Parts: sequence; C-alpha cells; structure tokens
Amino acid sequence: MADPCDEPIFRTRITPHRSLDARGFRLLLAMFVVGCVASSIPFVILGAWPVAGFLGLDIALLYGAFRLSYRAARAYEDVTVTPIELSVARVSAAGRRREWRFSPGFVRLEQQELEEYGVTRLDVVSRGRRLEVAAALGPQARADFARDLSGALAQARRGPRFS
Repeated sequence: MADPCDEPIFRTRITPHRSLDARGFRLLLAMFVVGCVASSIPFVILGAWPVAGFLGLDIALLYGAFRLSYRAARAYEDVTVTPIELSVARVSAAGRRREWRFSPGFVRLEQQELEEYGVTRLDVVSRGRRLEVAAALGPQARADFARDLSGALAQARRGPRFS
C-alpha cells in the first residue's frame, strides 16, 4: 500500500499555449509560399528579380519564427501538492530543470489582479522566498489554477488521510 504522505493531492503540468498546431502551421506556410511565388512572378518577368529573393527571405524568416516559437513551447512547469510538500519544477525548452520545494503549512498564495484584466501574477510565498507560478497561463486560467492550488494547499494542511 502506498504511503499517504506521498500521494499527490494536486498535480498539474502547465505548458505555454500555442493556437496553431503543426497541421495548421504547414497549411499557413504553404499558403504563404504560394502567395509569395505568385507575387514574385510579375516582378521576375519585368526584370526585378531581386524581389523574388526578398520574398524567399520572407518565407525563411516566417518559418524560422514559427520554429523558434514551437521550440519555446516545449518548456513546461509541473506543480505537485502532497500532504507534506508543494513542489514546483520548471523545465526549459532546452531541457534544463529547476525545482523548488515548500512545506504546505508555511505557504501562502499572493495574487496581483487588475479589475479589467484579471489575475496578472500568482506567487507562492514561504519564509521570505517568493516564486511566480503559472506565468504561462492567461488571466482566467491563472485564477482557476489559483483556486485549485489554494484548495489543495488547504487539504494538505489538514494532513494525510490514513483510512
């Protein structure tokens, strides 16, 4: 039987949102290439062939920008609450991992909120240490996350259930 102190009360992975999936990216790039090629044909016919090169550069820059964006989207943040620990682990797009551990009994959540926008920042504060969490989420999702994390911390403060 598993130790109740190690059983997660709350566990989530936060990843940056990308609204365009790989299929959509290929479609967008294909349409952009077709548009650039169609636009460059009249210029090449008129003898202004360098325009075609610059449109090719536009294609390469668009492709590169999306590749960088998708690479950055590989980063994530894991948040886990057990009866004895709050763990926050961040993994960068390059795979570097940093981890912070807090005792749920000494943790409080601080929110910065703008009336017209929502929750703009969420910090875990414990014994003089401050760590921003859920930065990749939008204001409403961050507020929902804060509510769920706060409930998990309250349950962790009550201690493990042995029955």
